[in-house]
Amino acid sequence: MPYKSFEEYNMQVTDDVKTRYENIIKDLGEDTKRDGLLKTPERAAKAMQFLTQGYHQDPVEILKSAMFKESYNEMVIVKDIELYSLCEHHILPFFGKAHIAYIPDGQIVGLSKLPRIVDVFARRLQVQERLTKQILDCINDTLKPQGVAVVIEASHMCMMMRGVQKQNSITTTSGFRGQFEKIETRNEFLKLIGK
Repeated sequence: MPYKSFEEYNMQVTDDVKTRYENIIKDLGEDTKRDGLLKTPERAAKAMQFLTQGYHQDPVEILKSAMFKESYNEMVIVKDIELYSLCEHHILPFFGKAHIAYIPDGQIVGLSKLPRIVDVFARRLQVQERLTKQILDCINDTLKPQGVAVVIEASHMCMMMRGVQKQNSITTTSGFRGQFEKIETRNEFLKLIGK
């Protein structure tokens, strides 16, 4: 499926994951029968399906659904795209923003599709480095522009809540293809996104 609002849950998956959450909560020493936790396993199972819905969406089809022939050949930037994902190492959230630019080569894409691509890849168990590369490669391989740039800035709860417990650290990753491998084009992009 290309992309749609996630409101339907697979009941078999929900029941299976719900049972696992019940066991985890019990193993941690909590009472799953107390009032505040009665529906927590089911809510957690549905939340996990929502947060990993990207596995069931096709980012290439999302882009292809809104590609248009156009002679424009200057930089197109969508910046400050909110992103929320789950670190695959601890299954804790990381969140921040993505900045995407491309230089068309005969085709443009509907602007809303770029944030949708971010969502599709972010709604999987991820590492920020792979997330950056997947977004970059998908746009580059599907749209075939003159160049693509992706910068992601994110805070990781696995560093903030546990481990080193650093509250103010931001992780920045970037990727560049085509014209953005040239320093002057890259610098223009970075200046326009305020970096």
